[in-house]
Amino acid sequence: MEAPAAGKFVVVGGGIAGVTCAEQLAIHFPSEEILLVTASPVIKAVTNFKQVSKVLEEFDVEEQPSTMLENRFPNIKVIECGVKQLKSEEHCVLTEDGIQLVYKKLCLCAGAKPKLIYEGNPYVLGIRDTDSAQEFQKQLTKAKRIMIIGNGGIALELAYEIEGCEVIWAIKDKAIGNTFFDAGAAEFLTSKLIAEKPETKIAHKRTRYTTEGKKKEAGTKVNAGNIGSALGPDWHEGLNLKGTKEFSHKVHIETMCEVKNVYLQQEFRLSKKKSLTFPRDYHNQPVTTDEGDICTASWQPSPLWQQMRLWTQARQMGWYAAKCMAAATLGDSVDMDFSFELFAHVTKFFNYKVVLLGKYNAQNLGSDHELMLRCTKGQEYIKVVMQDGRMMGAVLIGETNLEETFENLILNQMNLSSYGEDLLDPNIDIEDYFD
Repeated sequence: MEAPAAGKFVVVGGGIAGVTCAEQLAIHFPSEEILLVTASPVIKAVTNFKQVSKVLEEFDVEEQPSTMLENRFPNIKVIECGVKQLKSEEHCVLTEDGIQLVYKKLCLCAGAKPKLIYEGNPYVLGIRDTDSAQEFQKQLTKAKRIMIIGNGGIALELAYEIEGCEVIWAIKDKAIGNTFFDAGAAEFLTSKLIAEKPETKIAHKRTRYTTEGKKKEAGTKVNAGNIGSALGPDWHEGLNLKGTKEFSHKVHIETMCEVKNVYLQQEFRLSKKKSLTFPRDYHNQPVTTDEGDICTASWQPSPLWQQMRLWTQARQMGWYAAKCMAAATLGDSVDMDFSFELFAHVTKFFNYKVVLLGKYNAQNLGSDHELMLRCTKGQEYIKVVMQDGRMMGAVLIGETNLEETFENLILNQMNLSSYGEDLLDPNIDIEDYFD
């Protein structure tokens, strides 16, 4: 075993949270060496960061060689290796290469293991990182019919982006996008699945880095399926997600079901007791799942915030962890960051801008809340969640330009009872109304 390497700060994980934490520590302590341990030769970097409003932020996620991070921050040293063991009483991290890293402060940002319905089946692909996404693209070129299992962000983007291939989309919920919006918004978006997509696509200008062809010193090929960081928000840009057929969209949605088995008779068996036949088969194998994420907020959350493991919160968590580590080292006190006052997330689904604010799905509000809706088919969908005359959350789909106004109304908790339905009247310029 190699002699211990000492560092005041050690960060494990090369995703957004880990890289953001390491960067902030490097800025706080320019004379200290910050050790970032990652199993992948590429790291995730935040680029083109833009503060849209007080809480809302937009940024791109870019995969970069770890050397680029070291060039930007000379006091960051990246150690490319997996972690084998944590000896917390000894303040020591043991890597798979036998290196002992002694630390004073440690931040673990290793994320979660992806859930696959059957690991090892060559026809069941889990999309997690750039390598797995490219493997999916390669398999899709020969496919006539596929099944998408899941109802998260990647599944939503896949269902919209795939062309020339029949898609069966199996979800356990009553409507698509259950994590992000309600059934009304789901219906608004579903119409996009049957419409022809625009021919022109924005060219992807950023360089893609993958682990393909990279080998460890020991001579074994990097197992990209296990070590890659989670995909960025625009992961499908630059990928040609096209099957063998000539049509654009052909998506069939199966709700309220889960996959139970994969059978030899070329079938997936759903819990709704329906069988779906596929061109390829594999032996009968029960489905297994594995849950768990390394980061869970332990403090009492604000009434308007909830934890969701999204890119915005990964950046915020990493930044806040570095702030706490720095404060503890210097003996300073630390206040809760303002980003944890109000849940706010901006993304894009089905080529629509999607903004989620506060208790956008009336999370934990009880039955005494009410919803107000405004919908223009093919253009915008607006939902606000009201309780006791105050705005508690909102979903904005399309170019509504209401996010900053609604953010302020949620934060200041103004009593809006007197405005009634005028809040969403399209003939009233609500931005000027509350300016």
